[in-house]
Amino acid sequence: MTFHDERRAFWEERLDADWTETGVGYRALGRSFNEWMYRVRQEVFAERVGALAVDWSRARVLDVGSGTGFYVRAWQRLGAVAVTGCDLTEAAVVRLRERFPGLRFERVDIADPQGVFDEAEFDAVSCMDVLFHITDDERYAAAVKSIAHLVRSGGYFVFSENFLHRPAQRGVNQVNRPLEWITARLDEAGFDVVHRSPFLMLMNAQVDAGPVWRKLWGGLLRAVTLTEPTGWLAGAALYPLERHLVRTRMESPTTEIMICRRR
Repeated sequence: MTFHDERRAFWEERLDADWTETGVGYRALGRSFNEWMYRVRQEVFAERVGALAVDWSRARVLDVGSGTGFYVRAWQRLGAVAVTGCDLTEAAVVRLRERFPGLRFERVDIADPQGVFDEAEFDAVSCMDVLFHITDDERYAAAVKSIAHLVRSGGYFVFSENFLHRPAQRGVNQVNRPLEWITARLDEAGFDVVHRSPFLMLMNAQVDAGPVWRKLWGGLLRAVTLTEPTGWLAGAALYPLERHLVRTRMESPTTEIMICRRR
């Protein structure tokens, strides 16, 4: 079994066992806290993507790494009708087809899509909290180029990432890469960055913060989310502050949303 096959097997098992926002989110913090976190994500996505001068009801949209379909639904809330989804795992695709009858879902490795989609088929592509799970740098670059191949000239690529201002942090299932490295891959693929802002501030791992704050805040989050009731209370308490911070800060120590335009 290759390393890529192992990664796919990992996600097949994880999503087959837990097809919820917890399964695709920050699992250690529990379902209740993740639900509050995803409320913030939905609002930021709607505000940032909704601000683009696009009639989404006429657009063809692809969501890469659809998981539970959270961002498929987010596109629909923006008025998008022609939404296509794809995921690395069969576990997700089977359930997505049941949840969204009438929409197209394909099992695709975006780093090697093998002609499943046509060139310039879409007006916009989203890829939310997915790319940092591609741990091989060459496959990451290949994924960005594949997405560029699918977006028409003048179309948009919307994605979320941990854009570090420090050297890469490498783990078995996730690699957080420097902003400069990521933007270089985007430029090579033919994308121009038009927007970057916080997606979350405090409700996620502080991967781009100093080591003391990162450990202190991470330990506190895990402590207050040990049970579902305390996780719900912690999420409810942080939610209004998080909404304020993502709207008023320019940089985030955790996940940010970026919007690029295809040249």
